Amino acid sequence: MKESSDTKTLEAKCFCGSVHFKVDVPVSSLPFLTHLCHCSLCRYGSGAPCIFHAALPLDVIPKFVAPSSEKNMTGFLIGNGIATWNFCSTCGCHIACIAIDKRTWTPSTSIFIDGPEYFHIRKHIYSKSTKDGGIAQALTHTRGQAFIDWNPPDDSPDAKIVESRPEVGEDGKERLRVQCECKGVSFTIPRPSQEVIDDEYMSQFVSHKDKSKWHATFDACDDCRLVNGTHVVGWTFIPLSVCEPPIKDDLLIGTAKTFKSSDDALRSFCGTCGATIFYSHKDRRPGTKQHIVDVATGILRAPEGVMAENWLTWRGRLAWFPSGKRYDEKFAESLQEGMNKMVLDRHGVVDDYNIG
Repeated sequence: MKESSDTKTLEAKCFCGSVHFKVDVPVSSLPFLTHLCHCSLCRYGSGAPCIFHAALPLDVIPKFVAPSSEKNMTGFLIGNGIATWNFCSTCGCHIACIAIDKRTWTPSTSIFIDGPEYFHIRKHIYSKSTKDGGIAQALTHTRGQAFIDWNPPDDSPDAKIVESRPEVGEDGKERLRVQCECKGVSFTIPRPSQEVIDDEYMSQFVSHKDKSKWHATFDACDDCRLVNGTHVVGWTFIPLSVCEPPIKDDLLIGTAKTFKSSDDALRSFCGTCGATIFYSHKDRRPGTKQHIVDVATGILRAPEGVMAENWLTWRGRLAWFPSGKRYDEKFAESLQEGMNKMVLDRHGVVDDYNIG
């Protein structure tokens, strides 16, 4: 693919490399305005707090780099059949939304090499869908400018919020539903039990501010970016043994598939809609009942909103902030500043701590 003075060749690749493409874009269109979509589809279909998208001009179509091909993606039909939600069939990375006629591609900007130079993150859309503001409440400014925040009119059908209801288990106690977009993966988690709180290891993942909540953090590492297809993913940390119905150490439940991102790390995602579900590391399995897994917060169905703050205590410090800063300095710094402010507003102090 040869550049002319009128075009710029951009390159994108998922974590495993099964999806690898280049695309020639008009220089006049750069930098692309990137929007963060907070709608329920984007959250439940990715497992992330939002999706990072920029629409390519009409008929500007990526060309796959061999041995990669379009066949290495799984497509999930969305929007009453007007487009497909595409992700890598091997590692689960969200790649793009593609119009059904394939003339318009809206790729994830997070998978582009040198992406931050050509994709400027400046806009939130459907932030009201989150109910509580979601990550948009922490991302208000970047590059010295305020974020644009667009929502459809309140009386528009597009403004309808997907509501989640409180649930209880067979013991009559509260449960939090965890469910992807297609509902092929669905289970619940409970509040921390006294057994968990009393356990020397598992108690490290219980909120130090409220023993009825779990810890949570946003993660900006490169691996998560390229496996998830987003600049950032949210995680909460749960003993696998407390999930209902029971889930084995192989992380396979319903339509879930797994991918080893390293010798020590196993990840799972929905094989139908692509949502990230779990991350598991061998160092977090000191005992049979003590297998702690990261659960993607984007698929939590908390009635109060996507931050699930009735269930989670969010840490201000981003996990793997230096990694996120290397890829997109402006975004990482803006999010870190915003998270510190959010935590300060909630708790009156930004205390730093490790989780686990």
